[in-house]
Amino acid sequence: MSFPKTQSEWRTAFDSLPSTPEKIPAFFFGHGSPSLIAGQASNPVMLKAMGPEGDLANFLRDFGPALRAKYKPKGIVVFSAHWETIGVRHVTDYGDRNPLLMDYFGFEPYFYQQIFESKGDRALAERVVQLYKEAGKEAKLSSVHESRGWDGRTSPPRPGPGLDHGVFVPFKLMFGDKIDDVPIVQVSIENSDDPQQNWAVGKAVSKLREEGILILAGGLTIHNLRNLKQFAEQLASPDVQMFDQAITMAASKSELDDRKQSMFDLMKHNGFSQAHPSSEHFVPLYVAAGAGEEGGVQVLSAIYAAPTIAFGV
Repeated sequence: MSFPKTQSEWRTAFDSLPSTPEKIPAFFFGHGSPSLIAGQASNPVMLKAMGPEGDLANFLRDFGPALRAKYKPKGIVVFSAHWETIGVRHVTDYGDRNPLLMDYFGFEPYFYQQIFESKGDRALAERVVQLYKEAGKEAKLSSVHESRGWDGRTSPPRPGPGLDHGVFVPFKLMFGDKIDDVPIVQVSIENSDDPQQNWAVGKAVSKLREEGILILAGGLTIHNLRNLKQFAEQLASPDVQMFDQAITMAASKSELDDRKQSMFDLMKHNGFSQAHPSSEHFVPLYVAAGAGEEGGVQVLSAIYAAPTIAFGV
């Protein structure tokens, strides 16, 4: 089976998506790295894979306008690999201005001067909390007065509130430096290696798709900062290359039970541990799949390590 990898192919895939603003698909997308927004990276492999002129950056520049034109969303609910909580979903309630959380360290000053202007939406945030409670799950609003929780895998210099770089970096490419007509609310994912738990995180808010809300879950299907060669398809180990191919094949299965089991089995694949020393960048795939559980699936791009997949088409 062949999946879109070039600009002409992914633009054709956008065109083939049904225009269904009455039930918007949920999307997993490759959110990249801070290198997407500037031509600086400590490693040339990362710059080529995640740089501003690479395939992922070019895809994101096409992806945002296509989503807005196709679905005209009333709001965006976004999940990022960089915000994990245990048991309780945290939902941003930042009001008229979403602050940015520069949750990276050791970069040039340019990366800490970035701007992405957007607003929150109290009613949408409360609706998200309500849906989790209706699903028997705990959730709470998180305001600008609260610091974000950390999972111990990183050492950010300024913990605090805000949209993390797994949101504002790709959104800058998708929507420009400012989006003032579509509010953005971020929700935490579950800090767990159990794919079922993050599938449930997405499934609980699936009704939003019928309310004009775009659900996006960002991560990377390969994320190994201990071995940067795995980010380059030509340099990656054979097991990781096969793992990358297995992801789109599993997600594309037409029958729900088969798709679900095949996607869960991905975390047992021989290439998974080489691709992911920890699972937080992979499990957003399950959030999107859960949110779009019912319906078809369409791979919009099969960019190595950073595919984009529509669930509930």
